Amino acid sequence: MAHCLSFDYLTRCTRTARCAVALAAFSLLGACASKDVVGYGVGAQAERAAMAQQAANRDPAPDTPGMYLGLIDQMQSQGLYFASLAHIDAYEKQYGVSPDTILLRADALRMTDQPDAAATAYGQLLKTPLATRGYRGLGLIAGAAGDFAHAAQELQQAVQLAPTDAVTLSDLGYARLRDGDVNGARVPLMKAAELDQNNPKIVSNMVLYLLANGDQAQALAVMNQQKFTPDVRAAIRSDAANVAAAGRAQARGSLAQPQQQFGQAGAGTGTVASAQGIEPAPRLLQRFAQ
Repeated sequence: MAHCLSFDYLTRCTRTARCAVALAAFSLLGACASKDVVGYGVGAQAERAAMAQQAANRDPAPDTPGMYLGLIDQMQSQGLYFASLAHIDAYEKQYGVSPDTILLRADALRMTDQPDAAATAYGQLLKTPLATRGYRGLGLIAGAAGDFAHAAQELQQAVQLAPTDAVTLSDLGYARLRDGDVNGARVPLMKAAELDQNNPKIVSNMVLYLLANGDQAQALAVMNQQKFTPDVRAAIRSDAANVAAAGRAQARGSLAQPQQQFGQAGAGTGTVASAQGIEPAPRLLQRFAQ
């Protein structure tokens, strides 16, 4: 409720001096109406005009498109994704569709468990200046569905467009780990860790890599240094077990691949391997950066 009040307050604060003038006029006309004992004429007309003005000014949108987009983004940062969808509809009705509104809508759809609609929206971004965010969003959706091979492909496209984006590099590394590709996760995770050493998601993914790579002592040292709680340590170790299972499945798939004939799809492909130990979508989304 506090967030809603804050947003309503901000929107109402965008009224300009003309609103103050209108209110002043309303007060003067109201005074005239109180002196009109008959109840008709100027007093009644003023009352009707004031009521019409009040209805017109109810819940106005911010004065500028940029301010409105900023308020919608603020709502999403506070977790009000359903409310943001309503305001995106209102914004586009007034100002039209833009890559910025498509991205806001796609993120809100993904976070409100509407993956198909979110994927469609992210796909619309691929030929815009926000293509990086489009590919990243598609990667997160694939990862949430347990298809880490596809997630890694989409996130790789995002990294190619934004090679210094530490968060996307970390997401790519995590997707590769969960697909059983420990060696492939090393470089993007190292890049992410050096670009943003204070991001807890990146640090935890780096610890996951160390565990998956057999560097138990170094992983423990990082967790101790970062003062990871027992719950966080348990979650990382659980992920490490999933990575190991995916790696074994990848190895079995590589051995079985030469035996496949006539182009038949084998059970050991990367997509099937990534399905080992799938976590529920909400838990998985917490592992990826938001």
